[in-house]
Amino acid sequence: MSKSRSNRRKNRKKRFWRMTVSLFLLLLLGGGSYFAYNVFYHAKIAGENIYKEIDRDKVKNHRTEEVKITKDAFNILLLGIEEQGGGERSDVVMLVTVSPQTGEVSMLSIPRDTRTMIPAAGFKTKITESYSYGGVESTIETVNQLLDVPIDYYITTNFEGFEDIVDTLGGVQVNVPFTFKAQLTGSLKWKTFYEGQMDLNGNEALAYVRMRKTDPAGDKGRNERQKEVIKAIIDKGTSFSSITKIDDLLGDLGENVKTNIPPSQFASFVKLYAKLKSSEIQTLALRGTDGKYNGISYFFPEDESIEEISTILNNTLNNTTTNNLTGNQSSDSSTTEQASTGVEY
Repeated sequence: MSKSRSNRRKNRKKRFWRMTVSLFLLLLLGGGSYFAYNVFYHAKIAGENIYKEIDRDKVKNHRTEEVKITKDAFNILLLGIEEQGGGERSDVVMLVTVSPQTGEVSMLSIPRDTRTMIPAAGFKTKITESYSYGGVESTIETVNQLLDVPIDYYITTNFEGFEDIVDTLGGVQVNVPFTFKAQLTGSLKWKTFYEGQMDLNGNEALAYVRMRKTDPAGDKGRNERQKEVIKAIIDKGTSFSSITKIDDLLGDLGENVKTNIPPSQFASFVKLYAKLKSSEIQTLALRGTDGKYNGISYFFPEDESIEEISTILNNTLNNTTTNNLTGNQSSDSSTTEQASTGVEY
């Protein structure tokens, strides 16, 4: 074979591989561009569906200046909304405080039966009832008054949305603290949750976080399970394996979630979460007692505990401390004792 023919054959092979690689890169970039456009499109639609600003005239203690997500400390109020008897209640009330500068993240679950003043109603009752007296603004104002802290953002979801999100993610894994039975919504069947690790679907996860009557720790145990599942959802939702499910996740959010976080800030939240993902969460808890008033069961928080938590949260928001924990709080678990006294208050 002549040398020139051999060179021509080698050149053809080189051109073939260059064309193959170029075509592959074109397809890859084209597919990536489509994926990026698809995500952007669905995120835009979902953002428009879920975004709902609060009525500032109904919330007195609300910061008017813009919060810079990656720099300023802020509060997010998480509400699980339950529809019952034609009305709505905030079955889950959880306050998350984040300080990007110090890396501190705290989580406070307020027992649903906490007896406190509901400004929109004009009298004291269970904090779970606050939502029925004026929606999210009423609950925000109630938490404002209870803890004396501003609420910058809120996120609400109904139970259907919670189930859909967990199912779209392929379920969540939890560490059941003790064996118990709980009734599932919809089918009303009873599910046994065995002590140890379990994989739960959306319907099961909802029953897992709602059960409290047979928990030895009462609302304290329920709050711990709520925190565990929420963290599992966030961890799984932001994992690489969930990228292919982004359309479905955004659809679930758009249909069942409301928030005043501007869509333009979503990327900042994801960036901040990636930065603080390994941070230890400080679990805060209200100390108090269970009792009755006019024949109705309530959780009565101690004034001293309310003031203590208010100080901790405001210190975090002002970036004035590097360790907010006191002897009555823990970064590992809540230390609140809720004694069932049965005493009339």
